[in-house]
Amino acid sequence: MTQTYLPEQDTRVTQIIYVLYLAGLITGSVTTLIGAIMAYVYRGDASPWLREHYRYLIRTFWIGALYGCIALLLGVIGIGFLIMPLLALWLIVRCVVGLKAVRADQAPAKPSSWLW
Repeated sequence: MTQTYLPEQDTRVTQIIYVLYLAGLITGSVTTLIGAIMAYVYRGDASPWLREHYRYLIRTFWIGALYGCIALLLGVIGIGFLIMPLLALWLIVRCVVGLKAVRADQAPAKPSSWLW
């Protein structure tokens, strides 16, 4: 017997991942890492428009990790603390844009973007 995936289930998982990313701002990067793993796991069984969300979420994780490393390295010379709030704002905006699109049953407008 094969299991079929309902769109409601798919959108719930996607929304949970966005919330996990936002929770990462409070808990550290643990929930963000869990969300990224979930995005990798669920993307294969998703409908095409939800695959774009998973792609967007995976890119958000890796781009955020890159920006975080840059901020950490720049922290050595004293300007990394200026970048961290901008990184948090970037993550919030990406997650809100993604949540808004998934609740409208649409793919993110620019899944390949480095900004939002």
